[in-house]
Amino acid sequence: MTGGRRPLILVGAGGLGRETAELVRAINAQGPGWDLLGFADDDPALAATTVAGLPVLGSIASVASQPVDLAVCTARPAVGCSRRPIVAGLGLTPDRFPTLIHPEASIAPSTEFGPGCIVFAGVVATASVVVGAHVVCMPQVVLTHDDQLGDYATLASGVRLGGGVRVETEAYLGAGALVREGVHIGPAALVGMGAVVLNDVPAGEVWAGVPARALTASIAEAVGA
Repeated sequence: MTGGRRPLILVGAGGLGRETAELVRAINAQGPGWDLLGFADDDPALAATTVAGLPVLGSIASVASQPVDLAVCTARPAVGCSRRPIVAGLGLTPDRFPTLIHPEASIAPSTEFGPGCIVFAGVVATASVVVGAHVVCMPQVVLTHDDQLGDYATLASGVRLGGGVRVETEAYLGAGALVREGVHIGPAALVGMGAVVLNDVPAGEVWAGVPARALTASIAEAVGA
């Protein structure tokens, strides 16, 4: 522990991991924050390298036994929500996964977060928002009154939810998607970039367009991957 800061390792050294490293640095600029040790990643090409100025310390499994907190930073829609099996495989108690909130997010005191969430700059949560575990909210996401986000949901940059929207476990909302008030996004559903969602999206379906409708396109195509 350095200067009273709790040690933290980021799981995943890809784009989301590098963005989370910058988020942690922003938190540290405001106060005690975290002793950011580096990344854990299973890509053998990254072993013993440096990413975003931080060392890749080893595989994901290798850090589970270390006395540190972990932030799981993976979010590729083309392969589903990878955070869930990673967290399950680590087998750690929820208190080992801190929720990281950028100091430039605007979060109402009535907002509730589960463990392991990552909330970037410009995110707004207005009133009585409930966020589950290991949810990722990218920059400029807007959550209005009474929204509910299930565990492992991912909201890409610029997503806007009307009041009372329910986003279920492992759902993925692409950048700039707009969701009308009261809509239900089912488990593992995917909403494409720029979609305008006016109706409920069933579990596991891919919806895109204005207004959004069900597609047969692949997940990667729907989110522009």
